[in-house]
Amino acid sequence: MKYERLIKECFWDYHFTDQDIEKLLHSNDFHDKQFLYEKILVNSTDLLGDMQLFDRDDLKKLTETYKVPSFNREYIRKRHNIVQYFFFDEPLQIDELKWVA
Repeated sequence: MKYERLIKECFWDYHFTDQDIEKLLHSNDFHDKQFLYEKILVNSTDLLGDMQLFDRDDLKKLTETYKVPSFNREYIRKRHNIVQYFFFDEPLQIDELKWVA
């Protein structure tokens, strides 16, 4: 299975298939992509690799519109910032990951 790890890590509470992931990735409904983005953001052990599944324009829009929830706020905020930094050169806001001169 192409998405076996992703399904196991991010959709353990669903009965998703590879086709379900493909459908979300290529959906014309932005809410579908937001759902997939958030599942990856919160649960993936290969965050940056899995984020590369998205079209770059979609990923840009997803990161710009994402609102960090109050639940697990600090953990999710850091992961969201890593995606912003890695893909779009946004400022790194995680002190423990910054280079110290």
